Amino acid sequence: MDGVSINWFAVLAAAFAGFVVGGLWYSPLLFGNLWMRVAGVSEEQVAQGNKARIFGFTLIFLLIMSVCLAMFLATPDITLQKGALYGFLTGFGWIFFAIGVVALFELRSWSYILINGGYWVVTMTLMGAILGAWK
Repeated sequence: MDGVSINWFAVLAAAFAGFVVGGLWYSPLLFGNLWMRVAGVSEEQVAQGNKARIFGFTLIFLLIMSVCLAMFLATPDITLQKGALYGFLTGFGWIFFAIGVVALFELRSWSYILINGGYWVVTMTLMGAILGAWK
């Protein structure tokens, strides 16, 4: 890892972008209602959840993912386009299908896989674009 140069502001921005995408993705504006139904979560359960724990750990996890992606992208020739491509490949090729494998064993629906996997494809693509553009 010698010589790896990471833009920590870009890491923070990419993590925050993932947080914003999640807020929209799982809201009633997009897939929130369908996600609650296919995940078997009620509005009451969501309302009773420990918000500090949920959002705090979500931000920490997104920061860790952003740092790891930044390390993968820490090459001199990285661009917005390459960052977006590598982010997409990470989201689709690894995370989407990892969610799919677990969901199949949990007997979850295809809607569940598409909603949760789709979030990660979009998020990792955006994170990669930010990290690639802002090196």
